[in-house]
Amino acid sequence: MGTFKIEGGHQLKGKIQPQGAKNEALQILCAVLLTPEVVTIHNIPNIIDVNKLMALLSHLGVKVNEIGKGSYTFQADEINLKYLESDQFKIDGRGLRGSIMIVGPLLARFGKGFIPKPGGDKIGRRRLDTHFEGLINLGAKFRYSKEEQFYGVEAEKLKGAYMLLEEASVTGTANILMAAVLAEGKTTIYNAACEPYLQQLCKMLNRMGAKISGVGSNLLVIDGVDSLGGTEHTMLPDMIEIGSWIGLAAMTKSELTITNVSWDDLGVIPATFRKLGITVEQRGDDIYIPAHTNGYEIQSFIDGSILTISDAPWPGFTPDLLSIILVVATQARGSVLIHQKMFESRLFFVDKLIDMGAKIILCDPHRATVIGHDFKSTLKATTMTSPDIRAGVSLLIAALSSKGTSSIQNIEQIDRGYEHIDERLRAIGAKIERID
Repeated sequence: MGTFKIEGGHQLKGKIQPQGAKNEALQILCAVLLTPEVVTIHNIPNIIDVNKLMALLSHLGVKVNEIGKGSYTFQADEINLKYLESDQFKIDGRGLRGSIMIVGPLLARFGKGFIPKPGGDKIGRRRLDTHFEGLINLGAKFRYSKEEQFYGVEAEKLKGAYMLLEEASVTGTANILMAAVLAEGKTTIYNAACEPYLQQLCKMLNRMGAKISGVGSNLLVIDGVDSLGGTEHTMLPDMIEIGSWIGLAAMTKSELTITNVSWDDLGVIPATFRKLGITVEQRGDDIYIPAHTNGYEIQSFIDGSILTISDAPWPGFTPDLLSIILVVATQARGSVLIHQKMFESRLFFVDKLIDMGAKIILCDPHRATVIGHDFKSTLKATTMTSPDIRAGVSLLIAALSSKGTSSIQNIEQIDRGYEHIDERLRAIGAKIERID
């Protein structure tokens, strides 16, 4: 396992550009399976999870060619379906949560799709029911091997249907959508996820010849077509990374400019950080964060009660940034209740922050109350282990703001979601070293 050695307590300064969006990449890359024609994709982040998916597609027979930094062409004109039943596929598919989204495109185009039970972050249960119930509604036959933990769906021809999703699952909506575009007739998906990344997938599919209406809403209507063609697509900047850099600037009292953020796609993220007293200034399509030399103060609700920040499906606040909000609150003036509604294990990293001197009360698996230090007492350096991508970056921000030298082990978790994070942080003044 690799380790980050971090010397904290230094102010940072400069510009940092967010990478392409990881969560968009996992959807968009699976969509290349829907056509035998060339699909060109730009702004692909060079991170472990995305690279794993690209390797899986290559093993499946997709021709993958790099044409520039972050730009690739994909052509799925000679797919090797036998790979889906190989032992290697069971290893490759199990190592990545996003691999579940190859099932819908494969089912739509080839009549069958298989996947081993995917792995991923240990942040609680993430059910696959929405995916498979939606595909069954389109006419697929479902089977599951409990011994091998292997899922399969098959259909001679998918037929459009009306469905009301039990949960607004982003990956579930994406999987059903990618199957429905080649189904016969009309499909209506109500309670569909409507995140910007899902909107990006819809726009890309429409450019390929799909007929999707209701993009950006929770009611998608898809008129099936016989085939799709190639296209060119540029991915959005990663909103989770943008939120991470806002939190980093506040915690280290640094003046930072986050460039090319696609401001219109950030939703409530800037407003949520402002509730913690952080100045988030829009300058064109950049975000400017001044050095918070006098700290920042948490707002109260209008009746004076303690502020609660919770996650929700889009357009609510993304669960991927709650851990960043929690860390930032440890040095604010005032208190806040963090309510993690969507995953039951995502707050279990707070014990590491408590060891660093943070004042946090873990009320239950879903709620934590943070009493801010107002920078009157800095966090103390320590040795930690990254439990998952988002908690790992939150601990990294805590370490960069703390006094002394910290170590974070298992940094492969951080590398799964953040491209060359140590190099990019050093470029703005961070004292961080990677030890393999």
